[in-house]
Amino acid sequence: MKDKTIDYVLRTTWLAVNKMYNEEASEFGTTMATGFALLSIDPEKGTPSTSLGPKMGMEATSLSRTLKTMEAKGLIERKPNPEDGRGVLIFLTEFGKKKRDLSKEKVLTFNETIKNNVSTEELAHFYKVAEIINNMISNKQIYNKKEHILK
Repeated sequence: MKDKTIDYVLRTTWLAVNKMYNEEASEFGTTMATGFALLSIDPEKGTPSTSLGPKMGMEATSLSRTLKTMEAKGLIERKPNPEDGRGVLIFLTEFGKKKRDLSKEKVLTFNETIKNNVSTEELAHFYKVAEIINNMISNKQIYNKKEHILK
C-alpha cells in the first residue's frame, strides 16, 4: 500500500502522542493513564467510579488497575456514594490535586504548541474530520453488521 490510510495516520499519530505523554509522565514516576484519570476526576465533588471508564474510554479492568495504583500512591481515595449506597466516589487527595495540576499543565502545553504551529482553519478541519469519523463509528456507518450477513 503506497498511500497512507486514514487509519494508519490516526494510529501512528496517537501512538506518538501516547509515547510523548508517557515519557513526560515517567519523569514524575507516573503514566499517561494516571494523568488522564487525574484530569477526569472532579477535583471538588469527586467522580463516581462507574462514570470514569466511559469518560476515559477505558475498559473496567484497565481502569481498576489504574485506580488501585493511584490509591497506593496516595493520589486518590474512595468514599461511599451518599446518593447510591452501592456506588463509590473517587476523590483526589491533596497530593492528587497537585499531580492533576501538573498533568493539566502538560496537556495545555501540548495544545498551545499545536495551536501555535497549525492555523485556526486547519485545526477546525481536523476537529470536523475527527467528529465525522467518531459519528460514523458511533452510528455504525462503516461496518454495519446487517450488511455483512450472508443471504
